[in-house]
Amino acid sequence: MNTEMAIRSGTMQVTALLLVASGLLLALGFAGVPASVPLVGLLLAFAVGLYLTRPDGGEFGYVVGLDVDSLLESLWLAPAIAAVPLLFELGATPEEVQALGGLLGLAGMVNYFLRPLYLLLYSVVSSLSGDSGPKSADR
Repeated sequence: MNTEMAIRSGTMQVTALLLVASGLLLALGFAGVPASVPLVGLLLAFAVGLYLTRPDGGEFGYVVGLDVDSLLESLWLAPAIAAVPLLFELGATPEEVQALGGLLGLAGMVNYFLRPLYLLLYSVVSSLSGDSGPKSADR
């Protein structure tokens, strides 16, 4: 895989993981669950369970420009990502848990919208370094 494809795939994967983590916190907040140590432990146990049962890959390939196999292999990271802000805000009310989920979703969308900037920076650096590798037709 060339570097440009890796940037595209990586940013989409990070965005998807942040949005899944956001959805977890939003659902917990809507259910009225406050942040607590047992909730963090539950999210981390869920992450471990997903890690132990992750698929081997190669079943789905790319769907709508997203590497589904790679995303499913790293899906276990989403509950772990969701647990991180709860560690810093133990005792947060359900509304604050929703707000933390919204912030994770915002971070995911900012990453998505910065993807053209990442590709532009890569293009500038590669042209300055004299790398004349394969260029994408959609730039």
